[in-house]
Order: sequence, then C-alpha cells, then structure tokens
Amino acid sequence: MEAFDAPISEAVNVFTGNPDGALVQMEGFKHRVDNIISKVDKLEQKVHDIEIFYSSVNEKQTYVPKGSSATKDKDKEKHVSSIKKQQQDTSHRESAASKRMQDLMRHFGTILRQITQHKWAWPFMQPVDVEGLGLNDYYEVIDKPMDFSTIKNQMEAKDAAGYKNVREICADVRLVFKNAMKYNDEKSDVHVMAKTLLAKFEEKWLQLLPKVTEEEERREEEEAEAQLAMQLAQEAAHAKMARDLSNELYEVDMHLEELREMVVRRCRKLSTEEKRKLGVALTRLSPEDLSKALAIVAENNPSFQSNVEEVDLDMDAQSESTLWRLKFFVKEALEVQGKNSGTIDGNEKHSNNKRKKEICDAIAKTSKKTKKPT
Repeated sequence: MEAFDAPISEAVNVFTGNPDGALVQMEGFKHRVDNIISKVDKLEQKVHDIEIFYSSVNEKQTYVPKGSSATKDKDKEKHVSSIKKQQQDTSHRESAASKRMQDLMRHFGTILRQITQHKWAWPFMQPVDVEGLGLNDYYEVIDKPMDFSTIKNQMEAKDAAGYKNVREICADVRLVFKNAMKYNDEKSDVHVMAKTLLAKFEEKWLQLLPKVTEEEERREEEEAEAQLAMQLAQEAAHAKMARDLSNELYEVDMHLEELREMVVRRCRKLSTEEKRKLGVALTRLSPEDLSKALAIVAENNPSFQSNVEEVDLDMDAQSESTLWRLKFFVKEALEVQGKNSGTIDGNEKHSNNKRKKEICDAIAKTSKKTKKPT
C-alpha cells in the first residue's frame, strides 16, 4: 500500500500565488497558532487548579453546625462576597475569641490566688528542691514536675510558651497536687495538704466550668460556620473561574475555527493523484479515527450520513476545505497511530487490517460504496 506522503508541512506548496507571499502568510499563521497554544497552556493550568480544588472538596465532609438548616445555608451563601472578606472575618473572630479567653483566664487567676493564699499552699509554690531534700528517686516517680511559680510564669508569658486556654492551666494545677500525692505517703502531711487543696480547687473549678464550656462550644460553632463560609466562597470563586474558563475556551475554539477557515480558503486544489492517496490513507485509519474522518465530511455536507453501516464517499464531490481538513487530520492520526502501533496485539492487528482492506478496495474507486467498520 502506498504511503500517504502529501506535503502538508511544505507551506509554499499549499498556497497559490507568490511563494514569498505564501511564506509571509504562513509566518502570520504560525504566530497566531503560537499565541493560541500559549493561551491553551494557561487555560490547562486553570483547569488543573479547578480539578484539584473540587477533588479536595469531595474528599472532605462538610461539618454543619448544630441548629443550622437549608435556609440558613442559603442565607450564608448569599452573604459570602469573597474569600478575602472571609479571611478578614476569620481574623476578627479569632481576635474576639482570644479576648473572651483572656477574660476566662482572669477569672481562673482569681481562683488560683485563693488556692495559693491558703495556709497549706506553701509546699507547692516553688519547684521541689530535689537535691537539697535528697530525693534521689523523685524523677523516677514523677514524669513532669509542676509548681505554682511555673504556672504563674506561663500565665504571664506573651509568647508561644504561654497558655492558650483555661483547661491547660487547670491541668497543670491538678498536676501540682497529684504529683505531691503520688510521691508522698497517704498519711504524710504533704499528701493530706495536696489532697485537701485539690478538693477545694475542684469545687471552685466547677463554678467556672459552665462558662468555659459555653466559650468552647461557641468557638467550635464559629469555626465550623467560618469553615463553611470559606468553602462556599471558594466554591463561588472557582465556579466563576470555571465559567470564565468556559468562555475563554469558546473564544479559543472560535480563533482556531477562523484560522482553519483562512488556511483552507488559501489552499490549492488537490490533484487526482492526491485524492487517490487520501482515499487510500483513510483506509489505514483505526475504526475510531475513521469515524472522526467521516464526521469531518458530514460537517460540510448535511446530506452525508456518517453513522450508517454503508456510506458513499465521493472524493471528487467534496469541497477543497473538506479535503484539506481530511488531509491534515489523516496525517496527524497516522503519525499517532504509527507511534502506538507497537502495542497492538498481532491477532488484533491482523483483524483490523483485514477489515480495512475490505474498505480499501471500495474507497479507492470514486463514488463507490465504502464499508464502514462496526
């Protein structure tokens, strides 16, 4: 079978008229194609970003705060204006929550002063003097030493070393007394003092606990609502990006269509020999590519039925635009097909060739019936 060697890449031979003028035209087309390719690359990156976003959204389960409803969700979505606004709201919310937590810590400070001012608090005010008291096994028994001076320093710290919430302070106060009770015998004075002060602390802590719990629930709900609002804002932004992307892709398609029409309008007429070679080349296409090629014919020929089992393909009856489009498509398809030919199984390849040969004998003759692979 003859090779499909039509000189598609030889720009000067494609156009009629002055070869120099043809080259100038081709340079113009090349420049426009380069611009379109550059734009397509950027659009592909946008598509990739959108795919990543929606992929991550699908993997997450959105937490809906207690007491919310579909109406509430719609109201939220209506008031979400932008991601930037949500970030600003988050900053304000965290600042307000921090102030409320500071108020709780001040209330806790009052409880702590009442405990530390008790007459039995003195053994717990400073770190245990392990060496001075000869407590050689202290660090074997106590994993994390704690005392009220250390707690006070952490409460006053302004950097990351400070306490973040009241429960952290509460845990360390308990640790002071539990360490003493763990290391000292139940009948010892220190053990009794620690047990007594721990009971007094727990009693006062229970009075503050409802406010702590209320603040924690409020903060959890605010964070969940903020997360939902941020997600809605991001989805709105990406939905707009997807709409814009769709419009840009449509514009690219229009530019490509315009460019294609400009090219084919300037193409010279194919010779009888070239039409014959094109017909032969069509028989070398895969069934899928052959269907696409026939669809190209149908685009400019409404009466041509490409989906029926038998089709009439008269090469002489096709417009020059259609013939050149077929020529471009077939050349590219055969190049791709050639690269992938090594992966085709021998029996499958033999079967395809046999089916195509049935088409070859018919399509080579103008106006004869062509058997389309099923």
